[in-house]
Amino acid sequence: MARPFADHRSFALLTDLYQLTMAYGYWKHGVSERESVFELTFRSNPFCGGYAIACGLDAAMQLLSGFKFSEDDTDYLQSLRGSDDRPLFDMPFLNYLRDLDFSCDLDGVEEGTVVFAHEPLIRIQGPLLQCQLLETALLNVINFQTLIATKAARVCQAAAGDTVLEFGLRRAQGIDGGLAASRAAFVGGCHATSNVLAGKQFGIPVRGTHAHSWVMTFEDELTSFQAYADAMPNNCVFLIDTYDTLAGAAKAAEVGQALRAEGHKMIGVRLDSGDLSKLSQQVRQILDDAQLGEANIVASNDLDEFAIEQLKRDGARIDVWGVGTKLVTAYDQPALGGVYKLAAIREGDRWIPKLKLSEQAIKTSNPGVHQIRRFTHRSQFVGDIIYDHTRPFPSDAAMVEQETRTIHRPPLDADHEDLLIPVFRKGAAVYQAAPIVEAQQRTRRQLAMLSTGVRRLQSPESYPVGLELQLDRLKQQLIATARKGLLCN
Repeated sequence: MARPFADHRSFALLTDLYQLTMAYGYWKHGVSERESVFELTFRSNPFCGGYAIACGLDAAMQLLSGFKFSEDDTDYLQSLRGSDDRPLFDMPFLNYLRDLDFSCDLDGVEEGTVVFAHEPLIRIQGPLLQCQLLETALLNVINFQTLIATKAARVCQAAAGDTVLEFGLRRAQGIDGGLAASRAAFVGGCHATSNVLAGKQFGIPVRGTHAHSWVMTFEDELTSFQAYADAMPNNCVFLIDTYDTLAGAAKAAEVGQALRAEGHKMIGVRLDSGDLSKLSQQVRQILDDAQLGEANIVASNDLDEFAIEQLKRDGARIDVWGVGTKLVTAYDQPALGGVYKLAAIREGDRWIPKLKLSEQAIKTSNPGVHQIRRFTHRSQFVGDIIYDHTRPFPSDAAMVEQETRTIHRPPLDADHEDLLIPVFRKGAAVYQAAPIVEAQQRTRRQLAMLSTGVRRLQSPESYPVGLELQLDRLKQQLIATARKGLLCN
């Protein structure tokens, strides 16, 4: 697997300090090895949409496969001081960290899977201290890549089968952010990227030709196009809006005809400014009049799913969409809002479910060790039931949607599958990530199995997701007990 990050010796310190202070507390109190379960979820579907696309599991596997505190790491931690200017951590604890080997079980949702709010994307089981230390790093990779993959899926949906190129590296959030965004955008459905390093590391197709500076370097626009065609006759997409877009289109058409006479083909032209709908129609006419009907019109310029959808409604003649800033930065929602919560702790031979209470229902966590069962009927997803993985799935399955308290039952003849699959067992990887193109294909297959109402970009229908009846009863009992305890105190 290619590394999506800048090269570091160790990622054990890719965490918030409070994870280490809690780990120290667990160690001091002798509970660091107590078996626990944590789950990573998100509270609402991003972009006010109806779904999300799971992404980032490959990066999480890389982090965990190499999880180890180096001597440099513990030397740094030894230098930290508390409010009394004494060492924050005892040396025996740092020695414990240096000897620590990742030994947890981890189950995750495969990349490219359609997922929904409150569903666990990752469930990790193992020593309390280890599970706690991994919170920040797991949230970092899953939050961001899931967000970008979802945005890409929405953009590709708006493009309605047209080619979509990810052009965002120069506006991405740093080197690692640019690489992760390019990868996630491909999982979400983009056909290629301008990011050459991402192409090398992840096997993503790369696309690109020239910028305005190329045109401005030469005496005139026609000369610049001819020079580019001489240099790279097999990669000609001419940027035509440096001076006058329609005049640029006519000159590109002239060079395109010359290329064809020499046995080559002009791939197309690119628009990067102006009224893209009107200009694309005019440029299409110029190209068609020059017998260059096979030449594509590529558009860029601050595009997102809403702009693309509107341009299509307006009759734009655009074949390829180059989407940059608003994709790789998730411009309209820059964070997924994923959370990582303790779900259960083992006492002897049984699990004690844990619940975080909140005055906001959306922030009250689900107790227990969970799995997601997805039901499919007539080649369409019809509902997901979150259930207690430690108990048999009931034959008369039903779910309670948490916000509406509505009860749903899947069709009796529905097929089903469980979404969380084994990834690590006792610290060893048991899942082999498939080539990235398979994750992209999974995204496309799964979106096709969602109803058009759920896929709608604005005001989507709600997809049925809920807790299995017995799990819901347990949650309500724990909520009541916790509130009673608060009143008694």
